Amino acid sequence: MAKFAHIKEFIYRKIESGEWPEYHPVSSENVLAQQFNVSRMTARRALQELADEGLVTRTRGSGTFVAPLKSQSALLTIRNIRDEIELRGHRHHAVVQVLERVPATANLATALQVAANTELLRSVITHYENGQAVQVEDRYVNPWLVPEYLNQDFTVMTPHEYLCEVTPLTEASHLIEAIMPTNEQIQWLGLTEPEPCLQIQRRTSCRDGVVSQATLTHPGSRFRLGGHMTFKTTRRRDQE
Repeated sequence: MAKFAHIKEFIYRKIESGEWPEYHPVSSENVLAQQFNVSRMTARRALQELADEGLVTRTRGSGTFVAPLKSQSALLTIRNIRDEIELRGHRHHAVVQVLERVPATANLATALQVAANTELLRSVITHYENGQAVQVEDRYVNPWLVPEYLNQDFTVMTPHEYLCEVTPLTEASHLIEAIMPTNEQIQWLGLTEPEPCLQIQRRTSCRDGVVSQATLTHPGSRFRLGGHMTFKTTRRRDQE
């Protein structure tokens, strides 16, 4: 298991056991780095991914706290695909299909909160599990917030990993629907014929604005969506 994943598992256990209730302060990056003998960047990544998943909230100048249980119970967790695959004991690799600069359409301009025709940074990447394509990630990035995006090697580091390192992500929203793939998606996924796919639209933001809009397309025959929720139960006084 990766070092940052050990930190996340430690915090998961603290929250699920009730030792750290809602609004409880979470150990700082420096404390976690010392406790787990890792770099501060590794500790920051663990906390940022927990924030992306809705389990903690981060406020600059105040620190990190366990998120309200109401937020946790509505959580949809979408983790870094490389970690998902490697935690299953399988091999991940990625093929970069497209890296380009494109003008923002009206819809993309609205999603990313930029002016129409603003030049956006686009990547299209196929992710493989044990040699089989399981996801096409089509992502548009705000160049004002992540100017070096297209200069990265996304066969070594996923876009999710890179964005977590360079931008303090504070919010993510998701829309899930069943679709039939386009001809391009069929080609990128290596499908022999069209089949229903599960598509996740994901938008991430930092305190300075919207960072990216990603469309994640998975063949229905090669993908399962799961999650874990915890619920707080209280006993009524008349039952005590």
